[in-house]
Amino acid sequence: MHAVVLPPGPALSEAVRQALTGDGPAVLPLSPDLPRPALEATLAALRPTHVVTPDGVRREPDGEPSDAALIIATSGSTGTPKGVELTAEALLASARASLARLGAREGDRWLCCLPPSHISGAQVLIRSLLCGTEPIVHARFSPADVAASGADHVSLVPTQLRRMLDAGADVAAFATILLGGAAAPAGLLAEARAAGARIVTTYGSSETSGGCVYDGVPLDGVEVKIGGDGRVRIAGPVLFSGYRLREERPFEGGWFVTSDLGSMEDGRLTVLGRADDVINTGGRKVVAGAVAEVLAGHPAVRDVVVVGRPDPEWGEIVVAVVVPRDADEVTLGGLRDFAKKRLPAYAAPRAVELVPQIPLLPNGKPDRVELKNRNRG
Repeated sequence: MHAVVLPPGPALSEAVRQALTGDGPAVLPLSPDLPRPALEATLAALRPTHVVTPDGVRREPDGEPSDAALIIATSGSTGTPKGVELTAEALLASARASLARLGAREGDRWLCCLPPSHISGAQVLIRSLLCGTEPIVHARFSPADVAASGADHVSLVPTQLRRMLDAGADVAAFATILLGGAAAPAGLLAEARAAGARIVTTYGSSETSGGCVYDGVPLDGVEVKIGGDGRVRIAGPVLFSGYRLREERPFEGGWFVTSDLGSMEDGRLTVLGRADDVINTGGRKVVAGAVAEVLAGHPAVRDVVVVGRPDPEWGEIVVAVVVPRDADEVTLGGLRDFAKKRLPAYAAPRAVELVPQIPLLPNGKPDRVELKNRNRG
């Protein structure tokens, strides 16, 4: 198994292609921008047999081979990195189902502006392979460059789409914008669609080979149900085979038990938020994602993340971290009144923090750990 520490480009794409076809070893893509301590911790935890860098290939004496095609490192920001092992069969099943749902054709071009070290970026490379084209790769996100790329399809996270709209970029230039990685505010979707964009929202994870539910409907071959604990469960050919060098297997009778809370109605999935994002405040449980979805509908809110922060009286309090459209119009009282018209009073925020932008992880998701621990000196 080769840890490939290379920038996005032809060499990394070729390594992924060889892993999928069996012509090369399993690939663990890692960002060359990883801080040295994080890179060393990942290599120590996942034990590749070789490490590929721009300087060449070195053998790791304690490395272990893998039967997978691709290993995605995840959860490295909050603890020991885990390696999600994905077979070629799972990755290709996901990519084929995605292309079929989108109506993508041979010769279509895909733009990769998400890190290939994350499943969303890696899947762009795989879809390109199946379309018989070279991916267009942007090492850094630029709204103008994305709009001018000439690609037919692109995967974005909501913050990237927000920045494209704010920059006046032509979001209608793409046949499809796959939008995932985090919940998309309804206002953002409406604004993008009004500008002519074809937005397809996606839900999935590294363990499901990327997005496996499009616009709430599972891809062909994928099954979704909600367990008695409220967690989303997924079955189908897109599932991972296990965590590298770990016994942990979050399966229940063949179903992958996710960390997400959800509901199903008429075959359509609604994701309510992560189980570990539940805020315990005054003995009541509040789903942070559900509160954020409501607050995103406030006309003065451009972007929002809701977190719980420790409080001596309530245990935790609900905190809204807001990027405002108009700072003068975003007040704690106003947001609380807005929330209480749609949610139980105990779910309304007890604190509001205004920020110029939401801090993001490398995969484009909000950095909830940083937001939760901010101002705790």
